[in-house]
Amino acid sequence: MQRSNCQILEELLVLYRADPALALLLDKLDNLFSENEITPELDDVVSIYNESIPLIEVQMWGSLIDDERIDLYQKLFREYEDHISVRSNDSRHDIVVVIPVADRPQHLSDCLDSLLYLCRAYGYGGMCEGRYKKISVLVADDSKEGSNIESIKSVVKSFNDQGLDCMYFGQQEQLRLLDELTGYDKSKLAPVIGNNDASSFYHKGASITRNISYLRLHQLNKSADKVIYYFIDSDQEFRINMGSSAVDKELYAINYFYYLDRIFAQNNIKVLTGKVVGDPPVSPAVMAGRFLDDVIHFLSQISKFDENQECQFHNDDLSNLDDASYHDMAELFGFTNESKSYPYHCSISGSHNHLACLNDFADKLNHFFDGEHPTRKTYYDYENPVSSIKSARTVYSGNYAIKPEALEYFIPFAGLKLRMAGPVLGRIIRSEIGSQFASANLPMLHKRTVQDTGQSEFRPGIKKNSNRVDLSGEFERQFFGDVMLFTIEKLTESGYPDINLSEDQINKTLNFVGQEIYQKYLERQSLIQHKLKTLKQIFENMDNWWNQSSVDQISIASFCDFINNIENNFGTNSEVYKMIDSAEHRNNRYKEMLDSIMSYSESRSIWQRLLNGVKN
Repeated sequence: MQRSNCQILEELLVLYRADPALALLLDKLDNLFSENEITPELDDVVSIYNESIPLIEVQMWGSLIDDERIDLYQKLFREYEDHISVRSNDSRHDIVVVIPVADRPQHLSDCLDSLLYLCRAYGYGGMCEGRYKKISVLVADDSKEGSNIESIKSVVKSFNDQGLDCMYFGQQEQLRLLDELTGYDKSKLAPVIGNNDASSFYHKGASITRNISYLRLHQLNKSADKVIYYFIDSDQEFRINMGSSAVDKELYAINYFYYLDRIFAQNNIKVLTGKVVGDPPVSPAVMAGRFLDDVIHFLSQISKFDENQECQFHNDDLSNLDDASYHDMAELFGFTNESKSYPYHCSISGSHNHLACLNDFADKLNHFFDGEHPTRKTYYDYENPVSSIKSARTVYSGNYAIKPEALEYFIPFAGLKLRMAGPVLGRIIRSEIGSQFASANLPMLHKRTVQDTGQSEFRPGIKKNSNRVDLSGEFERQFFGDVMLFTIEKLTESGYPDINLSEDQINKTLNFVGQEIYQKYLERQSLIQHKLKTLKQIFENMDNWWNQSSVDQISIASFCDFINNIENNFGTNSEVYKMIDSAEHRNNRYKEMLDSIMSYSESRSIWQRLLNGVKN
C-alpha cells in the first residue's frame, strides 16, 4: 500500500491538526508509512480512518460548513472504501432499504435519486460489475391508480438500470406471497396483514404494507448472513437541511450506511430509530393552533411596515426548533408546551419589498394542509450518530432499522389504519427489549410536497375539491391513534403484552384515556376558534395596507382559502368533530380497538410460528 492511497485522510488531518487528537493520528499515519516500516497492515490503516472520521466531523461542523468541505468528506469515505475493497471478504452488513409507496411516483423517484446519490458520494460496500454490492431496495407498492402503478414500476426499473438493485413488490407479488401461507389461520392474522381481498388490494395502509414486506424480507433472509432492514418513507431523502434566510441548504452530509453498520456491529441493538428534519412528521390535524399563532404574528408584524419598504423578514440565524414545537399538544409527549409564535423567514432573495413578502407567504400558506409548515421546520444539529445512541420509546416509522430477528415485531393493530402506529410499536418494543431498542442522530430530510406542484401526491384521508380541503379522514385516524397510543402506554406499565390483562381492565383503560384525549381535543378546538377569530380581525381590518392597495388577488384568495379551510376542519360544524363528538362513533371505534388489543397476543403467536416455519 502506498501513502498516496491515503491522500484525502492526510489532507484532512493536516487541515485540522490544531486538534491534538487529530495531530496524534497524523503522527500515527506518519509512523505507519515511515521508511523503517514495512508496508502497513490494512487493518491498521482502516483503524486510523475509523478513529479520524468522528473527530474530523466535529471540526467540520464546528466551522462554516460548505460544499467544498462536504465534498472532501465524501472523498474521504470513498478512499476508505477503496481500502476495504482490498479485503477478500467485506464482513460489514448488507442493507436492504424498504420503501412502502402508494400513488406517489414522483416522491419515490426523488427518494431513490437521493439514495443513488448517497451511494455514489460515499460508496458504501463498493461496486461489482457496475452494481452496488451491499445496498438493495424493496419497493412495496400499495397504489390504487393504474397509471401510478406503471409509473412506479418504471421508476424502479430506471434505478435498477443505474446500478441500484431495486425489487418491485407490487400487489400481485404480495398476493402471491400471502397465498403461499398455507397451514395458518389467516383470519386471525387479519389485524396484521389485512383481509387480502384481491378485488380491493390497494390503499391497505402503510402499516399493513410494511407487515407484508416483513414476510418478503423473511424469505430473502434465508440466504443472507448479515443484514439490516432499513424502513423509510417515500417522501424522504437521504440528506439533511440547514436553515438560511433565503432557502434551506440541503446537504448529503451523513454516511447513513456506514453508521448503521457500525451502530449495529458495536452495540447489542435489535431496533434502531432515527427522526426527520424538514417538514414535521405529524398531521396538520395537530398543528393548526401553532400555525395560527405564527400567521397572526406575521400579519401583525407586516401590518406595521409600509408595503413598499425593503423586506424586514430575513434572519440569517435560524435557531433550531424546540422538540415538537409544531405540535398543538406537545405536553402529551413529555415536551414543554410553550405557547409562543415563530417568525416567518422570507424565502425571496435579492432586493424586494413587503408586498412581495406577503405574496411569498401567501403562496406557501395552504401547503400547510399537505403537511408542510412554513414557519416551523426542523433543522439538523450535528451529533455523531454512534455517540448519540440512547434508549428509545418511539419508532419513527419512516426512519427505522431492524435486525432480522426483530421481524417478529410487526406493526401492531395495522388493520385499524390509525395514525401513531410507530409510537405504539415503540411502546411495545421498549416494554420487551429495553435498551436493545435505541435511537440515534440519523435524521432524514422530510418533504411533504413535490417541487413541481407544491402539493403532496397522495395523502390517505385527505380530500380536495377545488379550493376546499377536507382533513376529516386523516384527522379521525389521528384522534383515535392518540387514544390507542396512550392506552397502550398505560397497559404496558401494567405488563401488557407479556401479561394477559382482562377485557374489563383494557376496556376501562381505553375509555379513561379516550375521555382524556377527547377533552384535550375539545379544548384545542376552542383555542383554534379563538385564534381564527383574531386572524380574521387582523386580515379583514380595512386599515391594513393589503386591503387598500393593489395586492395580488391570488394572495388575498389564498388567505381566504386558508381561513375557510381552518373553519371547515376545526370549527363547530366540521365533519371530523361531528364524528369525534358522536358517542356512537367513538364507542364503535373503541370496540374495534378493544378487540385488536385483546387479540394481539394470539396474532403475535401465529406470526412467530409463521416466521419459524411451524404450521398449525
